[in-house]
Amino acid sequence: MIIDAAAITLIIGIVVAIIIISVFLTFVPIALWISALAAGVRVSIFTLVGMRLRRVIPARIVNPLIKAHKAGLDVTINQLESHYLAGGNVDRVVNALIAAQRANIELSFERCAAIDLAGRDVLEAVQMSVNPKVIETPFIAGVAINGIEVKAKARITVRANLDRLVGGAGEDTIIARVGEGIVSTIGSSISHSKVLENPDLISQTVLSKGLDSGTAFEILSIDIADVDVGKNIGAELQIEQAQADKNIAQAKAEERRAMAVANEQEMVAKVQEMKAKVVEAEAEVPMAMAEALRSGNFGIMDYMNYKNIQADTSMRDSIAKVSTDKPDTPKNR
Repeated sequence: MIIDAAAITLIIGIVVAIIIISVFLTFVPIALWISALAAGVRVSIFTLVGMRLRRVIPARIVNPLIKAHKAGLDVTINQLESHYLAGGNVDRVVNALIAAQRANIELSFERCAAIDLAGRDVLEAVQMSVNPKVIETPFIAGVAINGIEVKAKARITVRANLDRLVGGAGEDTIIARVGEGIVSTIGSSISHSKVLENPDLISQTVLSKGLDSGTAFEILSIDIADVDVGKNIGAELQIEQAQADKNIAQAKAEERRAMAVANEQEMVAKVQEMKAKVVEAEAEVPMAMAEALRSGNFGIMDYMNYKNIQADTSMRDSIAKVSTDKPDTPKNR
C-alpha cells in the first residue's frame, strides 16, 4: 500500500507539472521568442507576456517584425502593436512596405498604416503603382451635331497615387468623368464621321481635362477601344416633332369642324324659327281678310281676284315642277 500511494503521488505530481508547464508555455510564447532571437530580432519575454495581457496575439506582431527586419525596414514592435490594436492588418502593411522598398517608392510606415486603416488595400495600391491597372468603361453614347448617335468604349490606364490614396475618389469617379468627357467631345463634333475618322481625338480631348484631380489615381492614358454608330437621334426627334405637329393640326381641324357644325345647326335653328314666324304670319292672313270683308275695306271681287291669283300661281308651280322632273334628253333640250 505504501508503494502504491507513492506511485500515485508521483503520477499526480507529474500530471500537475505537465499542466503547469503547458499553461506557462501557452501564456508565455517561448518558441516565438526563440524564433525572434534566431532571426536577430530582440524581443523581451516580458514584452510578449504584456501582449498576452493586452489581448494581442504575439505571432501577428513578431512574425511581421521578423519579416521587416530581414527586409531591412526600420519598424519597431510598438508601431506594429499600435496598428494592430487600431484594427489594421499588420502583415499587409509590412508586405506593402517591403514591396515599396523594392520598387524604390518612398512610403513611410505612418502613411502606409493610414491607407490601411482607411479601408484600402495598401499592398494592391503599391503593386498598382508599379504595374498600372487598366479600367474599361462600358459603351458610352453621345450625339453629334448632325443628330447621329456614336457609342464609344474606352480603356483607362491608371496608376495609384499613394499621396492621394487617403480621401481620394475611386474608380467609379474616374469612369464617370471619362464618360462625361466622351459625351462632351462627341457632342461638339459637327458630324459623326469626324469621330469615326479620328477616334483618338476623343482620348486627346478627355486626357487634357485633368480628370484625375481629387482621385486616388493618376491617369496615364485613355485609349478608345471601340467606336460604333447608333441611332439617328436627330431624325427620330424630327419624326416625333412632326407627329406632334400633326396631332396638333388634327386637334385644331376637329375644333374648326365642331365649330362649323355648331354654326350650321345654329343657322338651321334660325331658319326654322323664321319659317315658323312665316307660317304664323300666313295663319293671320285669313283672319285679316275676314276682318277686312266685315269692315268693308275688302270687296268680294277683290277676294275673287286674290283666289284667281293663287290658282294661277299654283298652276305655274306645278308646270315648273313637271318640267324639272323630266329626264335630260335631246328632245327636251
